[in-house]
Amino acid sequence: MAGHSKFKNIMHRKGAQDKKRSSMFSKLSREITVAAKMGMPDPDMNPRLRLAINAAKAQSMPKDNIQRAIDKAIGGDTENYEEIRYEGYGPGGVAIIVEALTDNRNRTATNVRTAFSKNGGNLGASGAVSHGFDRMGLITYPASAGDADAIFEAALEAGADDVSSNDDEHEIWTAMDALHEVAKGLEAKLGPAEGAKLAWRPQTTVEVDESNAATLMKLVDTLEDDDDVQTVWGNYEVSDEVMEKLG
Repeated sequence: MAGHSKFKNIMHRKGAQDKKRSSMFSKLSREITVAAKMGMPDPDMNPRLRLAINAAKAQSMPKDNIQRAIDKAIGGDTENYEEIRYEGYGPGGVAIIVEALTDNRNRTATNVRTAFSKNGGNLGASGAVSHGFDRMGLITYPASAGDADAIFEAALEAGADDVSSNDDEHEIWTAMDALHEVAKGLEAKLGPAEGAKLAWRPQTTVEVDESNAATLMKLVDTLEDDDDVQTVWGNYEVSDEVMEKLG
């Protein structure tokens, strides 16, 4: 198994995508519905909805599913989803931020707390770890979108702050309030992004050793398997060697 990026959502680990496809579609649908409900149901007039639709298309979500998610918001009979952030510590003292969209705060809180306690971690108070992260925009493109130099050049011209490229993908970081504008600029040059969202980028990272890595991955997987959880961010880094042993 390839090494795990220190910033990347665990859902993008190789081999995990197909198994989680239906769960992923459900999460993408929820984000589309919330975005359409919060603003205009027209993606041209609603940047958050546009990004949500592009992310869904990048994961090959059928057009009918996308339209159904928008229609749920227009119909007004959809559940009222609430955006909630949880913060805590995982094995080895790593910091973890969990972002959820839920229609039942108690259920989600219980599930998240249980996931932490059963997998060597503990849930903290609001603000417990987020001070160690920067809130930024993150735009991702597959490695096939171009070589590192070409992506860096395009990102620079579009107004991005930083670019990180590896064998799997390019991660383009932007100021929080520049996300939509940079995504639009890159789309004109590179086509639709694989993903574009607000992210938590750690200011420093923690190298996780073999004794803690398996439990940490289980914690993150358990959190991400929860239907209410949209994204999980952490300040951990796991080496290729450790990931291969886990694989």
